[in-house]
Amino acid sequence: MTDQELIEVAKAYRERAYAAYSHFKVGAAVLTKDGKVFGGCNIENASFGPTICAERTAVAKAVSEGHRDFVRIVIAGRSRELCVPCGVCRQVLREFAPNIEIICLNGAGEERTFTLEELLPHSFGPEYLQ
Repeated sequence: MTDQELIEVAKAYRERAYAAYSHFKVGAAVLTKDGKVFGGCNIENASFGPTICAERTAVAKAVSEGHRDFVRIVIAGRSRELCVPCGVCRQVLREFAPNIEIICLNGAGEERTFTLEELLPHSFGPEYLQ
């Protein structure tokens, strides 16, 4: 799958977001090593704590279907700034894909690609618990 196709999947999931409180809709699409794509959107909750980000929704869907090797994720927001993953999402991505490529979009369609190491330097991963 091309980057542009993955971007379009993330944008489509952004439209499915339930952002009743922040109105900050985000879509994500994660590509597995074997070429499967899983999309997700943010799902807010009135008590805020149970809110789940688009990235974690996509990863949870993939993991629940037996996929744990991720190579790329697109995160599509509508803000002026690039929509980058929050700290919790960065840590979840680190659990499964320390070398994942992260493509972040803003509302104007501008994009920038990051490595997880750039966004989460000196990270803590499963290997520390062995």
